[in-house]
Parts: sequence; C-alpha cells; structure tokens
Amino acid sequence: MHCSVANSLRRAMIAEVPTMAIDLVQFIENTTVLADEFLAHRLGLVPLVSHNVDQFKYTRDCTCTEYCKDCSVEFTLHVKCTEPGTRIVYSSELISSNKDVVPVTEGDDQGVALLKLRKGQEINLHCVAKKGVAKEHAKWSPCAAVGFEYDPHNNLRHLNYWYEKSIKDEWPLSKNAEEETENDPDAPFNYKAEPTTFYFNVETVGSLEPQAVVVKATRVLQEKLGALQLALEEDQNPDTTANMDDAEPWV
Repeated sequence: MHCSVANSLRRAMIAEVPTMAIDLVQFIENTTVLADEFLAHRLGLVPLVSHNVDQFKYTRDCTCTEYCKDCSVEFTLHVKCTEPGTRIVYSSELISSNKDVVPVTEGDDQGVALLKLRKGQEINLHCVAKKGVAKEHAKWSPCAAVGFEYDPHNNLRHLNYWYEKSIKDEWPLSKNAEEETENDPDAPFNYKAEPTTFYFNVETVGSLEPQAVVVKATRVLQEKLGALQLALEEDQNPDTTANMDDAEPWV
C-alpha cells in the first residue's frame, strides 16, 4: 500500500464516516447567562452514540418535509435551578426519543458539562439530531485524532534526524518498532524499497468504536473507487452508454 492510500484512509476516517449530531435547536426558555447561539453550538458538538447510524437516512434523501424518525432523533432538555449555589447541566440530561442514540458517557461520567445555572435560572429546549459527515461540519466527525506511522526503524531513510550526541537516546523508538526488525547498517541500501506496513492510531470521541471507523472508512474508499471505475468505463465507451440510453424499456 502506498503512503497516499494510507493518507486517503486517514482522511476518510476523519471526514467521511457518518455519525449522528445535533443539527437543530429550538429554545423555549433560556434565562442563563449564555446566549442561544452559544448553547446551540455547544450542543452540536456533543458526541452521540452512533452504532446504528446506518439505519437512518440523510435528510436530503428522506421524503419527510422537515424531520422524522427515519432521518432524525429528537432530544429535550428542561432544567431549573431551585436551590442556592451552582447547578451544572450535563449532556447526559438530554432526553432522547431513541434509546440507541444518546449522548456518549462512560461509567459514572455524566458527559459534557453544557452550562451552569444559578438559583432561579432555567433552560428549556428541543433538539433534532441528524445524520451527516464531517466534510459538511466537524461536529459529525467520529474521530478526535488519527495518525499513522511506517518504518519505525527508519530503514528506508525517509527521515533525517537532528541530534546532538546519540540518535537512539534523543529519538526513542515507538511501540511499533517491536513489530519489525532493524536493518543491518552495513548492508547495501535498497533505494527502490517502499513501505509495506502502516500502523494507525485511531482515537474516537466515543460515537463509534475505532474498529468500526476503520471498516466504514474502507467501505467509503471502495465505493468512491467503484464510482470512479464506472465513470472511466463510460467515458471510454460512450457509444455503448448511448445505445443503452436509446434502448427501448423492458416490458
């Protein structure tokens, strides 16, 4: 696999794997110190569990006029502080209309802190989460960070380390170096050698498992390459395409 293919997979994992995210927010009551737009932006960035995202349609592909259960999930949040002191509102307090699409939490964690309320302050809102990809907005990205490494021993000599005394002391090897062996420095150097193994580090926000992100991103690349292949074949055989378009429909 070439480096360009590995980087394409990395970019697909970041920007082209669909997830669910809050896209519409309707404020019914907001007496907090935060503006509606500020809260709406924070709500959009709350990661939602998206294991069943494939069951939902994109809004552009749905036949509904605005939103429905086939393309979206509704959330409500109504909290009022009635006691002295500060009341922190967490994303886990968002009530979902779909038990499979909820804010990401782990263990006893209450999720993302959305805002703080003082006595007498109230927040009441209605949200709609939709399916999307990070190419449209970063809130739909399932990944916090994705990186890859190849040739941890620098056998291909693609890197030129700057050091003062010792390369090994100042540039420690990564854990991936345990998977490969270092070439003999006195052996002849192969200028035509190419990297064959890539080590990916995928860190997600919790909406999808890292393994699922890799599989879905690979499927996205396959679909793109398939569409490109069909387009090239049609371009090379325009007569065949024209004949198919002019043919009488089947009865």
